[in-house]
This record gives sequence, C-alpha cells and structure tokens, in this order.
Amino acid sequence: MDALILKGDWEIELNTETTLQHGLTEKELTILKGCLKNKASAQEKLYKHFYGYAMSVALRYSNSKNESAEILNESFFKVFTRLDKYDFSRSFRAWLRRIVINTSIDYYRANKKYQQSSEISAAEEKTYDFDIVDRLTAEEILDLLQELPTHYRMVFNLYEIEGYSHKEIGEMMDIPEGTSRSNLTRAKQKLREMVKHLYQKNYARTVR
Repeated sequence: MDALILKGDWEIELNTETTLQHGLTEKELTILKGCLKNKASAQEKLYKHFYGYAMSVALRYSNSKNESAEILNESFFKVFTRLDKYDFSRSFRAWLRRIVINTSIDYYRANKKYQQSSEISAAEEKTYDFDIVDRLTAEEILDLLQELPTHYRMVFNLYEIEGYSHKEIGEMMDIPEGTSRSNLTRAKQKLREMVKHLYQKNYARTVR
C-alpha cells in the first residue's frame, strides 16, 4: 500500500487508500499542507474543522466552558507550532486528542487547588439493580462529569475513557499510583450518587 510522502517544501502526495485508513479526507490533508506552510487561512480552516472534536475532549477535562476554551486555544497553538513533528502515517485525530489531553493535564497542574494525600482509603462501592446511565443523554453525562471534583474527573477520564494505567496517570498528574486508584473509586461512587439523583429527579417529573 502506498503511503503519504512528505517532499520538499512540505509537499504532500495524497493517496486515497491511506486517507481512508487514517480517517482524513483529501480536503483535510490539503488544509494540513497549508498549515505546514504557516498559512493563516489554512490554520483558520483547521481550527474550525476540528473545533467540535477537540472541544468535546476539552470539555470532559474542564470545569467550565470558559476553561475548556482556554485549553482548546492552547492546544491548537501547539498543533500549529508542532505540526512538523506530526507523523502523517498515523491518525491526526489521535495526535490532536493527545495534545488536548496533555494540555488539560498541564492546565490542571498549573491551577491545582487541592493538596491530595498520598493514600486515601478506598470508598465503598455501591451497585444498583438498573442501568440508569443508559437513560441519560450525552449532555447530561457531560454535565455530571463537570460536577466532579477536578482531580476525580481527571483520573476518571484518563483511566476509563483514555485507557491509561494508574501508574501512567500518577506520572502524568504527579501523584502517587495509590492516589490515582482511590480517586477513581471515589469518582465512580460520586457519579453513581449523582446519576441516581438525576434519574430520580427526571422520574419525578414524568409522573407529575
């Protein structure tokens, strides 16, 4: 199978099969080519084109829309200044996602308000007889995540959604591995309580 080839002056040979494999259209690759040449018009197009995707990631790690906007803008600045390091044989969305996540972690560490203990006793896990999460909308789930304490939300996202190990999370967030584990347990317990409360609230509305 042919691959994308970076030529002189950042020229890109487009190959339909490779484009499909890595989830980029020919239009998107053309935009990236313009960004590599530092064209402002191409940078604007890239920002607008991937805004929704990048924002959806930033929102899961932030406390508010204003905070997520700061994370997003810093992330795209990194994209534009580091695009020459992007491997065109790999997924651009995955590369962008990693940048947004790392920027979110940097933002968290720079604005850290909590001094976490090295070890927290595991919180008791509660279970329910019905799966209430399936009854919630994506917006409701996002709202619940944003209500979690920041250090709980960060660990929950990194472990449950991104698939990092507690050891990796500890290194990324500069916390002990045990703290990552206990934060995840407490995050799950808190989410269960919030989901149950929201479900009961919504159910009460439907029976009125």
